[in-house]
Amino acid sequence: MEPEEPGEAGWGRPAGGHLGGRGLLELAVASGVAAWATWAVLLAPGFRRVPLRLQVPYQPSGPQQVANALALLRGRAGKTVDLGSGDGRLVVEAYKQGLRPAVGYELNPWLLCLSNYRAWKAGYHGKVSFLKKDLWKVNLSDCYNVIVFLAPSVKPPLAAKLLAELPDEARVVAGRFPFPSWTPSSTLGQGLEQVWAYDMKEVRRAARSGAGGSPV
Repeated sequence: MEPEEPGEAGWGRPAGGHLGGRGLLELAVASGVAAWATWAVLLAPGFRRVPLRLQVPYQPSGPQQVANALALLRGRAGKTVDLGSGDGRLVVEAYKQGLRPAVGYELNPWLLCLSNYRAWKAGYHGKVSFLKKDLWKVNLSDCYNVIVFLAPSVKPPLAAKLLAELPDEARVVAGRFPFPSWTPSSTLGQGLEQVWAYDMKEVRRAARSGAGGSPV
């Protein structure tokens, strides 16, 4: 390749290093391709078998969100599950705080690898479980602590599933978005860090009495 002549622009960049209109366009295209590639390789695999209306994009939980969610489960016993466990941080922290067994359900194989690496790094390899399972097909009848950091669009069908399967003693903790027709037993945090706890016995009682409106 011959060197550029003095003053000749490379990749739409004029002499002096400033991006021109063409350079900005090329940069935008390159960024878009990189974002698409990240989605296609890392995030899309777990979505292909899930109906569009039930898909939930991966969004990692912040440290305060994790702390608030687990604060509402402090002192409880029984199986703890994270539905759509992403990179595994909630499951690992749950185990660290004594919530055992701690299980994450996630379809994306890359996120499962990241989860297992996180568990190994924390010294919990083989002590927590990350399972490649569709949360809509998992039986939750033996779960007593359920963590749900999912989008609002899936809350109504998920509420129906939880009502049908969870024992009365179960507690559900929702992050980012509450269940629209349920009354929380307690809540913690503000804004994006807010979490809501729902005790299934109270949710069912409200549904039967009509005080809580629609059960889902």
